[in-house]
Amino acid sequence: MDFKLSEEQQLLQDAVARMVRTQIEPRLKANDSDKPLPKSIMLEIYAALADMGLTAPRLPSSAGGGEMRMLDYGIAFEQLPPVIAVSLISHECTIARIHAEGGAEHVEALLPDLIAGRKLCCTGSTEPNTGSDPRGIATRVTELGDVCSVSGTKMWITNGTISDVMIATCAAGRADNGSAVMQRVLIERDKSPYEAREIPVLGMRQGHLSEIVLNDCRVPKANVLGTGGDAARILQSTWVGNRPLLGLCAVNMAQHALDLAVAYASVRHQFGQPIGQKQLVQGRLADIATAVATSRLLCYHALSLIDDGARADGTSAMAKRYATTACAEAISLAMQVHGAMGIAEETGLERLYRDVRMLPIPDGTNEILTLILGRELTGLNALRPDVRQAARQAAE
Repeated sequence: MDFKLSEEQQLLQDAVARMVRTQIEPRLKANDSDKPLPKSIMLEIYAALADMGLTAPRLPSSAGGGEMRMLDYGIAFEQLPPVIAVSLISHECTIARIHAEGGAEHVEALLPDLIAGRKLCCTGSTEPNTGSDPRGIATRVTELGDVCSVSGTKMWITNGTISDVMIATCAAGRADNGSAVMQRVLIERDKSPYEAREIPVLGMRQGHLSEIVLNDCRVPKANVLGTGGDAARILQSTWVGNRPLLGLCAVNMAQHALDLAVAYASVRHQFGQPIGQKQLVQGRLADIATAVATSRLLCYHALSLIDDGARADGTSAMAKRYATTACAEAISLAMQVHGAMGIAEETGLERLYRDVRMLPIPDGTNEILTLILGRELTGLNALRPDVRQAARQAAE
């Protein structure tokens, strides 16, 4: 087991960090930090991401992808500003799903522009009354001859308002147990228009978290992807990889908070000494540094398990749950080290505090992640109790 980055990984990390400094951060700073970035700016940022091979890291090179190991992707991903990183997850996962489920016509017509960052995409699964349990999907897809009609509302969709392409998770009828038979539908906005609006939120306000309304949206029948009922499997496979990546978003923020706190502790004086010389301040800095290091290593470990082909459901859930919790506390401690300056907009810590609070929600809330890990440890599913076991108990 080697905890040291290889020469190639270090070069990748440095290259992405340089790209962020020169091409992404200036664009973020030039725009209002409390308003969604214009689509034109997002396209410029995505062009830079595409040059680094980050728009399709999970695809093979033969399909135009980066063919990256998940650990290498995570090392690069950690360097990205979180608001861009979260957008990228939505975009590149949708690309991966089109590649996995779409026909040759979809791959040839859509992937080149999406991979190059000339068009943007998103996946719509969550609904006003459906979140952690996708079996409750109410958006319906109905066959009408050569076309299909999609009707429903999607909520909390990253990239929704700026998207050119969307994959919508729909219900194509009901199974015997009453749950939705999920079907994924590819919707090209210029051919099958849909409405989208921004949802005002606590943090990451330069991003695009949206509500999408599909009202008898007509799409070609060929745009129904995969086999009915396999959407849950496709979603799960991408969620497992996404969770440690979101944990690394939290690590990015906590590392920034640590850097600010260490610098401030050396220049701020009280009682005739730098506050960094005080034991309580050193203790808080030590706790912040420990949270950053442990969160990073756990997320890297989860990604390496995926690369090795090992079952990573529990470790992935553990990584996101731990990292988002520990790093949120680390940012809070960094604010405390700064005293009154910690709550001032000037330092940027209050924005980090708001932004990190956004991360425990997507790709599984911390409560759901707790139960996923519990299932992996015990073999017992708290979310979906064993029907056969319940039947036996009823018979007794």
